[in-house]
Amino acid sequence: MIIIPAIDLREGKCVRLVEGRVDRETIYSDNPVAMAHLWESQGARWMHVVDLDGAFAGSLKNLDIIKEIIASVNIPVQVGGGIREMSIIEELLGIGARRVILGTAAIINPDLVAEACAEYGEAIAVSIDAKDGKVAIEGWGVTAEKDALELAGEVKKLGIKRLIFTDICRDGTLKGPNLKAVERMVQATGLKIIAAGGISTVDDVLAFLDMKPAGIEAVIIGKALYAGSITLKEALDITEEGKRTRVC
Repeated sequence: MIIIPAIDLREGKCVRLVEGRVDRETIYSDNPVAMAHLWESQGARWMHVVDLDGAFAGSLKNLDIIKEIIASVNIPVQVGGGIREMSIIEELLGIGARRVILGTAAIINPDLVAEACAEYGEAIAVSIDAKDGKVAIEGWGVTAEKDALELAGEVKKLGIKRLIFTDICRDGTLKGPNLKAVERMVQATGLKIIAAGGISTVDDVLAFLDMKPAGIEAVIIGKALYAGSITLKEALDITEEGKRTRVC
């Protein structure tokens, strides 16, 4: 199982929000590129970069920083946040992004999802962000009248092979993930799942590791790494083969 550190960009800074709320923002670094280097130096094999300004606005706002991150690290980077046009998908993949994540587009423009999947295959993923089982879009500011499991089934038919699934109510809270919701998503879809939201302890990582055979491919860890409730080394160590002993 892959551990993926998160870098959320807002106004050029590396931040974390609680439950996606901008009024509950913590700035962790004025230099997101340096943060990317830090996680890479500590052993990260993937990087998760989200343009929060782009998610709110509907178009990328931190493209220059994203380009710099991609160019300056030697590990694959997946990028999301406000990507709603084929030309932007092409640009991101053209500058070296390994994977492009579509979120709101899956609701408002499913034809884009289908076209992108047909053109780029598994370089395209969909992010489903759920609040009380319903899909949140536009930077989590709007809750659509769409069940998360229903949307997952729809994008699977469009060609999506991988979902990033986040329980918004847990994101940034350090209260632990919503394991039942993730398990329902895995069982209902059969897709590769990257889980996010609330992961804060070694036990949380172990819980997802136990779900790997069912389809949990990776977990994204954000605030827990920045706040120090779990270190990247701890998370990486327990996901390596033969290192599943619980840390006391």
